[in-house]
Amino acid sequence: MPIPAIGALSGVTASIGAAATPATNGTGGADFGNALTGAVDNLQQLQGTSDKLAIQAVTGNLDDIHNATLASTRAQVTMELVAGVRNKAVDAFNEIMRMQA
Repeated sequence: MPIPAIGALSGVTASIGAAATPATNGTGGADFGNALTGAVDNLQQLQGTSDKLAIQAVTGNLDDIHNATLASTRAQVTMELVAGVRNKAVDAFNEIMRMQA
């Protein structure tokens, strides 16, 4: 059984790659914000799936424990990525606020 890619990563990594190149139309900030919003929405979906499968595992209604493990790992990795991007954004904001005008 092939393991599908984590959907939230594609949106965030695409926006990070876009942020690395200079924006010519000035909408890079909005695009980055939309990518982060999409990543958080996908994270909520992954956590919901993980929770549902965990409940099925506890109640004995789960046929394949591998699905629950994969869903839990996907949710954890995506959460770590979103938290890391958030922390870097907060650090960048704080650095900007420390600059003298």
